[in-house]
Amino acid sequence: MSDTRPDTDPAAEPETAMPSRRRVLALGAVTAGAVMSIRPALAQTAGSVLNCQIPVPDPSRAGGYIDADGKVVPSGTRGAFPPATRPFRGEDVHRSMASGNNLPGTDSDRSRAYIKYIRRLQRGQGGFTCFASLQMPRG
Repeated sequence: MSDTRPDTDPAAEPETAMPSRRRVLALGAVTAGAVMSIRPALAQTAGSVLNCQIPVPDPSRAGGYIDADGKVVPSGTRGAFPPATRPFRGEDVHRSMASGNNLPGTDSDRSRAYIKYIRRLQRGQGGFTCFASLQMPRG
């Protein structure tokens, strides 16, 4: 028996030809697989953003105090707050920024100073990537 179908080599098809049903189904299967693998990755990313940590101050300035404007000042500076005893989780920072509640283990003045410090973080400082991730919308 001879095959009477035209040549099905994709390179031989003209650019304006409609894709075959088989090709459309294959592309759909590939796309569905990609969507199924991306969604859990996004969920995992959102979870890791909330669990990332922000040290106050960052390790390069450990021991420095935080003044009311969120600037790192020499330890013992009058009116400034000692460094946080542990890094803050992204979830705690996000919640505090959204609701105005205090960061865990802080009073309102210290929490405001720490939040101002966190808002001033720049690329290369410890905690910056975590803070930047908190600013991105999650779906």
